[in-house]
Amino acid sequence: MLVILWNILSFIVALGILVAVHEWGHFYVARKCGVKVLRFSIGFGKVIWRRHDRHGTEFAIAAIPLGGYVKMLDERVDDVPSELQQQSFNQKSVYQRFAIVAAGPIVNFIFAIFVLMLMYLVGVTNLQPVVGSVKTDTIADRAGLVSGMQITHIGERRVKDWEAINLELVSAIGDESVELRVVDTGLHHDNSVDGRFYQHDDVGEYLPPRKLTLSLNDWQFAPDKQSAMDSLGFAPYRPKPTMDIGFVSADSPAARAGVQVGDKILQIDGTLLSNWEQTVAYIQARPSQDIEITIGRGGNIQRLFATLGAQSIENSTIGILGVSPTFNAWPDGMVYEQRFNIVDAILLGVDKTWRLMTLSVDMIGKLFTGDVSVKSLSGPVSIAQGAGTSASYGLVYFLSFLALISVNLGIINLFPLPMLDGGHLMYYLVEMVTGKPVSEEVQEIGFRFGAVILFSLMSIAIFNDIMRIT
Repeated sequence: MLVILWNILSFIVALGILVAVHEWGHFYVARKCGVKVLRFSIGFGKVIWRRHDRHGTEFAIAAIPLGGYVKMLDERVDDVPSELQQQSFNQKSVYQRFAIVAAGPIVNFIFAIFVLMLMYLVGVTNLQPVVGSVKTDTIADRAGLVSGMQITHIGERRVKDWEAINLELVSAIGDESVELRVVDTGLHHDNSVDGRFYQHDDVGEYLPPRKLTLSLNDWQFAPDKQSAMDSLGFAPYRPKPTMDIGFVSADSPAARAGVQVGDKILQIDGTLLSNWEQTVAYIQARPSQDIEITIGRGGNIQRLFATLGAQSIENSTIGILGVSPTFNAWPDGMVYEQRFNIVDAILLGVDKTWRLMTLSVDMIGKLFTGDVSVKSLSGPVSIAQGAGTSASYGLVYFLSFLALISVNLGIINLFPLPMLDGGHLMYYLVEMVTGKPVSEEVQEIGFRFGAVILFSLMSIAIFNDIMRIT
């Protein structure tokens, strides 16, 4: 329940910020163009807070936090006194109206640059993109990717962290293949060799690069269930777990049996266990069974007895003990923090925002061509989960999430559908070319057509959300 409440709160905060930013774009340019703004509302429905400024604009927060709007003086909607006609939206030139409508999406893109700049100023902790494991007979395995390789490029784009790698792999959906540039760091999954990593911009200085080609013809990727890397058959490097207990869940079978943090698991039911993977497999294969755990504690050996719990996962039931291990230390240089000056932070913010924009447009195009399934569409539930997860990880991750959603909000609003900003801009472009506005009849037909498409997309997204949580 606490997780659900946290997700909802994070969603409301994130959506409120993004809606306020978008509508402020319309509001600011409208004021600059001399249009009287009657109301600036965050949310719909019953107003729960309001105030008026010296220009007579009502600023309001409404009860339903799923959007917002800026209401401007408009003779097509309101009875406008003659002395205020020059402040009416419809009296402005087509270029001014175009600027007012376009300002919302544009400010979304500017906001993404701003929050990413803040993220880079605060500092970003990254992992060197070194491959930890590769599953046998997968796309990655057939391409020759092995544990210990560091990925430096995907296609022609330099990648410095796993987030960038995941984005670039997602952008390859629908392609026949994608090329990786890799180097062998000498670090293997068993920590047998000290690793050497490319730091920041020293690619090519001391380790010879190789090129690998991932054939994507048989790529089966379900974004709602797995990452692009998982679906290709490889995973990031992680330190190996030890046999020492690092955490015991409260009121778990382990806690009731007397297992403590710092204990070392030696045997279960007399079976000598050599690694944590073997321990997990042994426990999961015995749901609800009684087991004997031999542990080392303070130089002594003790035997404890536990009744395993049971958990249903994908049509099967697995045993649960309720413990997690400690891990070996990260190799030197694997984890690094980058903090940038203001100029570099702005440039990086612009670059990443542009990449998010091009990737979003690319994915939308592939959605219509069928290369990306409509099952990938996400609704408010998935967005709320993303907001809650990113917020729980900290400010840097929440800022990154805000940038991503802000870019997507800007892109979606530029769709040439009459219900969206893009639809209005389309009408204004026609007016610029023909010299006369689009007729009210044509606009009304367009609004109905746009409403059907939007309702259909929203229905699909919400249906996908329901299927993900059931």
